[in-house]
Amino acid sequence: MNFEQFYQDKYPPGVPAEVDLNKYQSMVEVFEQATRKFADRPAFTAVGVTLTYRDLDVLSRQFAAWLQNKTDLKPGDRIAVQMPNVTQYPVVVFGAMRAGLIVVNTNPLYTTREMEHQFNDSGAKALVVLANMADNAEKVLPHTGIEHVIVTEIADMHSPIKRTLMNAVIKYVKKMVPKFNLPQAHRLPAVLAAGAKEKFTPVPAKQDDIAVLQYTGGTTGVAKGAMLTHGNLVANLLQTRPMMEDIIEEGKEVIIAPLPLYHIYSFTLNCGIMLEAGAHNVLIPNPRDIPGFVKELKNHKFTGFLGLNTLFVALCNNEEFRNLDFSALKLTSSGGMALTSDTAKMWERVTGCQISEGYGMTETSPVVTFNPHSAIQLGTIGLPICNTKLMILDDDNKEQPLGEPGELCVKGPQVMRGYWQRPEETQKSFTDGGYLRTGDIALIQEDGYIRIVDRKKDMIIVSGFNVFPNEIEEVVTSHPKVIECAAVGVPDEKSGEAVKVFLVASSSDLTEGELKEFCRERLTAYKVPKKFEFRDELPKTNVGKILRRELRDEDVKKNSK
Repeated sequence: MNFEQFYQDKYPPGVPAEVDLNKYQSMVEVFEQATRKFADRPAFTAVGVTLTYRDLDVLSRQFAAWLQNKTDLKPGDRIAVQMPNVTQYPVVVFGAMRAGLIVVNTNPLYTTREMEHQFNDSGAKALVVLANMADNAEKVLPHTGIEHVIVTEIADMHSPIKRTLMNAVIKYVKKMVPKFNLPQAHRLPAVLAAGAKEKFTPVPAKQDDIAVLQYTGGTTGVAKGAMLTHGNLVANLLQTRPMMEDIIEEGKEVIIAPLPLYHIYSFTLNCGIMLEAGAHNVLIPNPRDIPGFVKELKNHKFTGFLGLNTLFVALCNNEEFRNLDFSALKLTSSGGMALTSDTAKMWERVTGCQISEGYGMTETSPVVTFNPHSAIQLGTIGLPICNTKLMILDDDNKEQPLGEPGELCVKGPQVMRGYWQRPEETQKSFTDGGYLRTGDIALIQEDGYIRIVDRKKDMIIVSGFNVFPNEIEEVVTSHPKVIECAAVGVPDEKSGEAVKVFLVASSSDLTEGELKEFCRERLTAYKVPKKFEFRDELPKTNVGKILRRELRDEDVKKNSK
């Protein structure tokens, strides 16, 4: 397929197929221009404190000056950042980037084993950690090369008196901070105060310089660090923004950010696209606390919302959420996992706003495709974003025709440089033509929109037939008594594998027989789930993606006894 020719007339009016990628040389330049342009606008809000763009500039500069003058860290050194959605996060991340350091985003929910691997694999020399998880850091640090530790508490961005009171309540009354002993650690407020007295020396960053080491989930083995350059992140920002067309008004948007900033999806959208647009990002530290989440939403006339399928479902099932004022909401973006049509319809019914589903991965900074706001096509992941080429390959690496499924492969300026210190893994991840293999099965429709069929590794083979879990889940969740579900393949003597569905029901009178009958009416016989297991909840990642693999492994282990 001649890609450029095919896509020539597939975009809505005003959405370009290409953009100028040289507008900024680095994420530091994006940040510094935004802080000058929108100085008095609110930038980030969390736990009752709001930082303006001017605050962000001053505080990040102080942090950078401390790193430059009070440590032996040099440009190119790695600094691990381990905290949830609090306003300290952008201060620390952009401060580190301004000092020329490479940020290693670290999940606060990591086990000590995962932390030790990531710190050692990245060669991190410094760590900024929230006090709530510093007890794990204490256990891990002796086995790493980390020399500098900065501890921050939840209320550290408040005024001194309020900070002291709130942190004391969190620690002693709510008992949210396990005991730890890190005598060598610096406290973030003291670091910022000391940095204010030091000289900050700007470090020029180029597009080829690594900005972030973003670790993949490691579901296919050990977690790997995707090397995302300043050029990758800048490109993705510039490529994605036009797909939102003129819906984003500079300096006027209020964006709800429940997904963690350390996750690449939220990192690029909130610390990139929305930052460049001067938006007010409202951070939600704990989106699983739905009542607390809804309470925070009442304080804002929000215009945008970033989320994913499981979160949309949980919110729409909350009566207080359904009664909120959605009159200003004009953009809802979904990524991270497949969006079911039932969820999309429910969200639009409740909020009056359509969901624009996109697709991406850690290795692509992350956005690859997006549904343009004026031309949303439910059930698809949209069109390739600007300056992006796609190819669908079969198992023999032959390009598939339109409408035929195969592995989605991507080429564009947002694609990572490779995996950190893993040249063999990097080589295996690319085709001979330089396309990144995504591991996702997709097809390109006649109109150019792309549909994800499923993950290659999650495919279930029943009597030689390919069964994709996404299709089964789409059908099962369309049952009015099913809240969410996960379909996996389990060993079966007759068919090799059989489909098993784990689900959470909204009604106790739902039966396996009723579900099987429901599926028989909607699915080919070999796709009908053989087994159903009812659960109170399903295991999820920190961003709410259901862990199919964990369910499958648990089932195999249970049945092999």
